Amino acid sequence: MPGNDVILVVDNVHATYNHAITALHGVSFELRRGEILALLGANGAGKSTTLKAVSNLLPAERGQTNSGTIRYEGADVSRRKPGDLVRAGLVQVLEGRHCFKSLTVEENLISGGIGRSGRRAEINQDLQRIYDFFPRLAEKRRTLSGLTSGGEQQMTAIGRALMSRPCLLVLDEPSMGLAPLVVQDIFLALKKLNRETGLSILVAEQNSAVALKYADHATVLENGVSVLSGPAAELRQREDVRAFYLGQQASPLLSLLTFMPSPNNSEGAMK
Repeated sequence: MPGNDVILVVDNVHATYNHAITALHGVSFELRRGEILALLGANGAGKSTTLKAVSNLLPAERGQTNSGTIRYEGADVSRRKPGDLVRAGLVQVLEGRHCFKSLTVEENLISGGIGRSGRRAEINQDLQRIYDFFPRLAEKRRTLSGLTSGGEQQMTAIGRALMSRPCLLVLDEPSMGLAPLVVQDIFLALKKLNRETGLSILVAEQNSAVALKYADHATVLENGVSVLSGPAAELRQREDVRAFYLGQQASPLLSLLTFMPSPNNSEGAMK
């Protein structure tokens, strides 16, 4: 059994859509409390499906977990409704910068506090905290979200999730479609949040370079299977990872598959 320092355990998870299309067939990893774990892989590797399974959102898209277990704070997430998981501190920011575009930035943020039935004083305190981490949102607080930039919309979506006071923040492709400097600002803010508040973060990313720079650990997915896990700093130095995922030179996938964990081993075969 994992110790108290482990907040999330994904153990050999298999998942399908419409009971026919296989999306995951052996995903395993652990996220320790107070750490950032990056879930890496190309488009279609199974990252988004894994995150939706973690938040028990697959049934809303005709998906299902067929085998394996996912435990948040020791409890099976499949037995809890997504709303109950949010109230328990597991909050996901979906891919696509979802905001209420007809509301101002601040109204979007406040909606996150209302969702957890926060009191006015608590909401005001949390708003200031969000503005401290994302100063650009303070500048745009009275602007309709639909009129803000893509980066500001992503910050708004993350800020609204933070207003729910999560213990585990789950992010799906936060860098997608954003300029490199904006991506850096977002990840710097996430790292600052992690360091100053102890927030645990699970982030799925195609941008492996930035994810490995700011994460503590990483797990690589390929075709719905976790093929490699280890400390982010070590993975950054590995030639096979640098070649295949950071694009520094051509490299076959087989070099990664050599390190595929067994179905009963949630850890990769890092040496």
